[in-house]
Amino acid sequence: MSRLFGTDGLRGRANATLSPELAVRVGLAAGRVLNGGRAGTVVLGRDTRQSGPMLEAAVAAGLSSAGWRVRLAGIMPSPGVACLTTLLGADAGCVISASHNPAPDNGIKFFSAAGAKLTPDIEDRIEALLSEDAAAAYTPRPAPGPMRRLSDSARRYAGFLRGTLEGRDLRGVRLVVDCANGAASRVAPHLFRSLGAEVVALACGLDGRSINDGCGATHPRPLAQAVVRERADAGVAFDGDADRAIFVDERGVIRNGDHVMYLIATRRLAAGRLPGATVVGTVMTNLGTERALAAAGIRLERAKVGDREVYARMGEVGAVLGGEQSGHIIFRDLLNTGDGLLTALLVLDAVRGAGRPLSELCAPVTMFPQVLINIPLHAGLDWRDGTPLGQALGVAQVMVRPDGRAVIRPSGTEPILRVMLESPEASVLAAAADRIEAVVPLPGVRRHFLSTTNEG
Repeated sequence: MSRLFGTDGLRGRANATLSPELAVRVGLAAGRVLNGGRAGTVVLGRDTRQSGPMLEAAVAAGLSSAGWRVRLAGIMPSPGVACLTTLLGADAGCVISASHNPAPDNGIKFFSAAGAKLTPDIEDRIEALLSEDAAAAYTPRPAPGPMRRLSDSARRYAGFLRGTLEGRDLRGVRLVVDCANGAASRVAPHLFRSLGAEVVALACGLDGRSINDGCGATHPRPLAQAVVRERADAGVAFDGDADRAIFVDERGVIRNGDHVMYLIATRRLAAGRLPGATVVGTVMTNLGTERALAAAGIRLERAKVGDREVYARMGEVGAVLGGEQSGHIIFRDLLNTGDGLLTALLVLDAVRGAGRPLSELCAPVTMFPQVLINIPLHAGLDWRDGTPLGQALGVAQVMVRPDGRAVIRPSGTEPILRVMLESPEASVLAAAADRIEAVVPLPGVRRHFLSTTNEG
């Protein structure tokens, strides 16, 4: 069987490639591998997708059959499940979510007892038990583990988040919050209001069919329009499982994870809370961000794309702050995974503490123009050296040098080749992108400008 786990758990079309039968087997297999193979306690949460209750029941059945005690947290952000796992002293966490994917998709991802995403080797061991022979040979434990619902999961998680402000509040902040019709809907508006912020809430539906649909972190334009219309101090958009956050400043300019990394890193450095004056980004982190950090005396270490890769690199270099452009920001001294709500609290706290607007705090970062080309890898499309696409990619890399970069990588969650081009000159990017797209004979190629100026 092909590898099921990607860069962020297992994902697929719910009730099709990700069937309840597969979900039961994943629960059984995880129950044999996690916690050293010993049955323990697992916190299980989900986002708002219509398929969530079905897959929640299936994974819970598999884990229970393996003898695990299952604590059902209900609709809960992925980082909320990670947080509850540590707060309750559980042995693992599990989330039913496909993050920023559309509503028909769903996924399964696990957390360790420390609230960190599983390492690839542990996922490989789970996958090894999903072969038909291993599944047929496995006999469930005679006594299934008990299940019970956690009635106070949202309260516990919100209490942890409030505690990170160390008694400070958000009084005087007018905020627009876009919850992507996802897991943040039950927590975010109430959390910010409880801290004194004036909140305008968008996309807080729980119908299961509109998650990420024209809203949230992957579609921040409606949020930008609302911030201007409501004369707000800032806006924040989460994705479906709320592990990432994208911001809008008071002028309606979109600010991504690179801006957040700079803002938080410089604030922490000034407070003596940035060990080694080092942060971890990815190969996609904008060169403009790297230069702004260097000017502030902060070193940027780069990891492969994926918050799990960022977290691993943070451990290697002793960093407590790391993140991605997409809005995954990890505060390793507070939580072992990216958390959109935690990021939002700390950004807003920085704005209120500085007494300056978000636009000014982000101003030192002058973004290099970047373009991302997503090329579907189907019908045998080949991008190796010597093929037409491979040759075009080589030419594009030469075109953006010496001041720019090209990052070429297969997606870890979709059958797509992602090509990021970066250069000080937007015209150079357009010409390089045209060169690549001219040799791709397939429909579905998508070009996105990640950043064009310092205005987002």
